[in-house]
Amino acid sequence: MTVQAKIMKQPGPDHPITVEPNPRRVRITWNGQVVADTRRALTLREAAYAPVQYIPRADVTMALLKRTAHATHCPYKGEASYYSLELKGQRVENAAWSYEAPYEAMAAIEGYLAFYPDRISSIEETSD
Repeated sequence: MTVQAKIMKQPGPDHPITVEPNPRRVRITWNGQVVADTRRALTLREAAYAPVQYIPRADVTMALLKRTAHATHCPYKGEASYYSLELKGQRVENAAWSYEAPYEAMAAIEGYLAFYPDRISSIEETSD
């Protein structure tokens, strides 16, 4: 069995990635529970993808998250770990991901989590 080497690419004109502080309050809910609430989110914009809010772990209710065995590789960011949400007997698989040791170009998102919009109830951005 041959193990393929993981490719590392740099963001650039052909695949731009920016990470900027979000000046708004970001609140993530699932099944009536606030999962995250922060004024310190980072907005990652990558090529033609929709912007993604990365939330500091300190502003996430980590007790609701359970790490899964699922992992993926992004040539621009590195290895992603995944977390399921669990609350009152309900579970949504791989609802969040984190780059715990991202490539140097994406070091800003280390220690942050992002959530799939279609696996949670809402991601709200407000100015309050």
